[in-house]
Amino acid sequence: MSGHWSPEELPWAAFDLERVDPGLVPLVKAASMVESNGHDYAAYLNRVFADDEQVCEMMTGWAHEEVQHGVVLGRWAKLADPSFDYDAALARFRAGYSIQVDADASIRGSRTGEMIARCMVEVGTSSFYSALADRTDEPLLKAICKRIAADELRHYALFYRTMKRYLANERLNKAERIRIAFLRVLETEDDELAYAWFAANDGGGREYDRKQANRAYMRESYALYRPHHARRGMTMIFKAVGLKPTGRLSRLLSRLAIVLIGFRARRLARA
Repeated sequence: MSGHWSPEELPWAAFDLERVDPGLVPLVKAASMVESNGHDYAAYLNRVFADDEQVCEMMTGWAHEEVQHGVVLGRWAKLADPSFDYDAALARFRAGYSIQVDADASIRGSRTGEMIARCMVEVGTSSFYSALADRTDEPLLKAICKRIAADELRHYALFYRTMKRYLANERLNKAERIRIAFLRVLETEDDELAYAWFAANDGGGREYDRKQANRAYMRESYALYRPHHARRGMTMIFKAVGLKPTGRLSRLLSRLAIVLIGFRARRLARA
């Protein structure tokens, strides 16, 4: 994939331990786990699009970038918390969580649906890293998150273009596209993020409690978001499902999302 960067370009010497927010370190650790899982997703997607050389090449490059994100985030987390063992945490994560990589067809029902689902993932990750970059005062983490957020936006554009190409033949109607997007957004509270939090932060012999881990992850992540993050995310979602990105409905749902995120953040903080 063109337009990418290398870890050596990052300002590692600018790391400032005194400006690290301890509350963000567990989030970065968990994010490093999820990003490092890119090769499994690429293996699955390469089977789904086995006869499309262009997509398979794209997925290979995408997975490389995702794994690099994980390694870089893990390296930063080690600077912030020298006790963090990225390799051991990643081994725990992979031992406890995996996706089905041997499917012969998309679990979304179509290749268009698969690309819509991937767009939703990139909406979430670009919003997350943008919010994390805005929240942190630590120079190195800010630089890392800005670069990753830009990568995720570029990935969204790649998946969106692929979705449009397949949509021309598969012709999913808007209702079906909305359904797929909605279901994929709901999956943000599935086992992957919860287990990533557990493996990165609570894996030292303690038993996995999905509800507890999910609540801990969501409490910290929801607290990051500000209204402009929700508005941009809603614009990207609307574009992917074929709705007007800047219309009245988009603005209304953006305001609703802002209210819901704030409510959820306050409720989790109290819990």
